[in-house]
Amino acid sequence: MVDWSKLPDLGAVALLTIAFAAVARRSHTSVSGIWLIGWVMIALHFAAFLFAPAPGAVGILATIVGLSALAWAGVLFMWASVPHRFESSSRWMLVVLLATNTLYISLLAIPSVPPTALIVPAALFGALPLALALRSLHKVVHPLRWTVVALYVALSGFLLIFQNRPGYGPDLALNAVFCTVYLGCCVHFWHAYRHHTTGALITTTGFLAWASVFVVAPFMLTFFPSLHIESEVWNLPKYVVAVGMILLVLEEQLEHNKHLALHDELTGLPNRRLFQDRLNNALERARRTGAQAALLLIDLDHFKQVNDTVGHHIGDLVLQHASQIFQGRVRRSDTVARTGGDEFSVILEEPTTRDDAESVSRSLIELLGQPMELEGHSLLVGASVGVAIFPDDAPSAEALRIAADRRMYARKYDARNNSRGATTSFPHPVPVAEAHTGV
Repeated sequence: MVDWSKLPDLGAVALLTIAFAAVARRSHTSVSGIWLIGWVMIALHFAAFLFAPAPGAVGILATIVGLSALAWAGVLFMWASVPHRFESSSRWMLVVLLATNTLYISLLAIPSVPPTALIVPAALFGALPLALALRSLHKVVHPLRWTVVALYVALSGFLLIFQNRPGYGPDLALNAVFCTVYLGCCVHFWHAYRHHTTGALITTTGFLAWASVFVVAPFMLTFFPSLHIESEVWNLPKYVVAVGMILLVLEEQLEHNKHLALHDELTGLPNRRLFQDRLNNALERARRTGAQAALLLIDLDHFKQVNDTVGHHIGDLVLQHASQIFQGRVRRSDTVARTGGDEFSVILEEPTTRDDAESVSRSLIELLGQPMELEGHSLLVGASVGVAIFPDDAPSAEALRIAADRRMYARKYDARNNSRGATTSFPHPVPVAEAHTGV
């Protein structure tokens, strides 16, 4: 016997899952993969319930698979929102929740299991998460961890009280399990996506409605048995959550594309476009306040030799390491940008003076003159720096950039002439570079 009434729901969820998979392929976050597994579980839930009315072991197995898949989906959605989910205790919490939900649901779905057999699994719902949380207390102290513990301790107590009530006990227990799972999803998504985008709001609201179904549906059936509500109505929250998650992935992709339009993909620093905008704004603020601003142009010396001797991969690591050095040296109010292949620019805003700019220049050269240990290679990469001060050296952004650029290349040219006739060695794999400053 097959319940064909579940086929439209299965088709709708399958299409949503395919749509989500197509969107998630371009996602840059790991949660989209976990969400996709969750939606595959929802599709499995509906597929299994096609065969739930079958007699004997087939129907029991289909019911267990269908209910367990629904629980697994909720637990995975919840775990995806845990910020420390790859920490070992979080992985164990995932295993514990999946195992306890599956065990309890399986025993509840088998007609021949005596009611007393549910006591231990019900107690494990609260005992295992609590024990795991206490054991990992020195590693993870997070409100979401204790939210999960509180929800499942409460569920455990509820089940021990109501699961063996004659008549309605098993149904009440099953609804309580799913209400706990999806209420946990609601809390986790609310905590993880508090920026209140449209996708976050729809998804969180959908999970709240999904959890409410397991309270409202039995309430309506008990107190208003004559009121007929189509089963599809109770499935609507699933589709709301699916739409919300698709919007979340699309919003993340738009934000990522916006970031790439203004930032260098390798280092994460502002690119030339964003740098030019920030330089214009910095000079405008300096004009209004009568203050000074400084522009530093930094060129990594002999970067081509680094690429030629140890490869472009190590060259990329050099650029990333240099960007970290620059960001660690300047203030949060200043700007560090990658404006060329091996060229970086730094904007020093008020309060700043020529002496401040010279001090930053010298310290950057000193830091870049220290060996970089990158994947077994010891590299010495120096830099040439040109410094220009607004408004003393130039009255506009373009003129300031030209002044700093000329000073940087003048120092590089002078250093090259001074070393003419000398032999510079670049022993593989240790490129050696000199550092120069022009102020």
